[in-house]
Amino acid sequence: MKIMLARLCDIAMVLVGTIIVTRLCFGDSVPNPILHGVFVAMVVAMVVISFPLFGIYLSWRGRPLIALVLRLLTAWVFVQALAWALVVLLDGMHALSGQWLMRWTVLTAILLVATRLLAYSLLQRFRVAGLDLRRVALVGHGEHFDRIARDFAGNSTSGFDLVDVVELQATHSREEGSAVGRDVAQLRSLRDAVERDGIQEVWLAIPITAEASLQRCVETLRDTLIDLRFLPDVNALGWNEHGGVLDLVGLPAISLSPLALSRDAITGKEVFDRLFAAFALIALAPLMLGIAVCVKSSSPGPVFFRQRRKGLNGRTFSIYKFRTMRVHAPEQGVVRQATRDDPRITRTGRFLRRTSLDELPQFINVLRGEMSVVGPRPHAIEHDELYRPLIDGYMDRYRIKPGITGWAQVNGHRGETERVEKMAARVEYDLYYLSHWSFALDLRIVFATILRGFIGKQAY
Repeated sequence: MKIMLARLCDIAMVLVGTIIVTRLCFGDSVPNPILHGVFVAMVVAMVVISFPLFGIYLSWRGRPLIALVLRLLTAWVFVQALAWALVVLLDGMHALSGQWLMRWTVLTAILLVATRLLAYSLLQRFRVAGLDLRRVALVGHGEHFDRIARDFAGNSTSGFDLVDVVELQATHSREEGSAVGRDVAQLRSLRDAVERDGIQEVWLAIPITAEASLQRCVETLRDTLIDLRFLPDVNALGWNEHGGVLDLVGLPAISLSPLALSRDAITGKEVFDRLFAAFALIALAPLMLGIAVCVKSSSPGPVFFRQRRKGLNGRTFSIYKFRTMRVHAPEQGVVRQATRDDPRITRTGRFLRRTSLDELPQFINVLRGEMSVVGPRPHAIEHDELYRPLIDGYMDRYRIKPGITGWAQVNGHRGETERVEKMAARVEYDLYYLSHWSFALDLRIVFATILRGFIGKQAY
């Protein structure tokens, strides 16, 4: 949402600058209005395309604002220079007012910077009030750890809230077992507190020489959805902030979590999802109405079946499906997957499951922003608890929105997962999709689903 607002604000400032300067230079009579209008439209299009390439819409939480301002000005000068070059090539420069161009460039630059400064000033006020903060736990030992804990405590304007501090005892590989045991117990307690206390990031301020201690932290916390950040003491190593590391609140950090999609990719994917879902619900409305009538007449009970699933970053939501089974009381905490010739499945439900037509109501979830058209299929919450300690990278599936269809499904990994090996294979395809995502891959999966994905031997 912030990215979309920032983009709209930038476009608005370009247009506001245009209106103000045009009034000042020309009044109500604009010479060559079509040429000026085409030039402005071209610049707006370049802003939409070029600004993301300069990293302007990346998260600048905890990073120096002056760097963002410099990038913003660089991007605006680049756009204007490119637009001027195109006009010169088209031999239309003589028809544009040079005074108008210079005033517009300068005023719009001022407006772009001013709105950024205002937005970040408001964000700082929100964060001082306890809003828009990422909850952080700090783990480590030594002088570097103490300095971060001391300097960071109470500094909410950075956008981070230090909610937990864990000081480790076993700092060397030959530490006695009691110290190691205490550290492991503290880390397990932190792991349990991640979901309970809403901790979003864990920062590891551990010397690089303490390899065993760092490894214990990673192994204990790897099956959670938190972002692990390694904050090495680069001063002790002779490194500097230009060494290719991530900058957080002025401190160099190394990300230890798998990369999810970029913010630009997420924005584009969400726009595609909403438009696709809206079109699908309109186009498929007669079919879905017919299915609803068949489901209602097949057995007593509601048309839709709802179940709690986990979505992006582990947030739970209610997934919608057409009901395919007779109403029954499930065992508490137990998910019994459908099996071949399952007596609970109605005749209509068997056809819907075989053709995956029971999944069509999930376009409602997509329209609500809870799911994507393409992504890892959401598993039952009970399955998450069962499989995440058994399959490496299992929880990384939730670094992207779950989908109606996915790379695993079109490659034959559907239906019951009665063996761990089957689930592991599905997760492997999900992680491949996460690391190789592109719009072309999404379209490929959508077409594959339409052509061959609706009917499969694994679906029953």
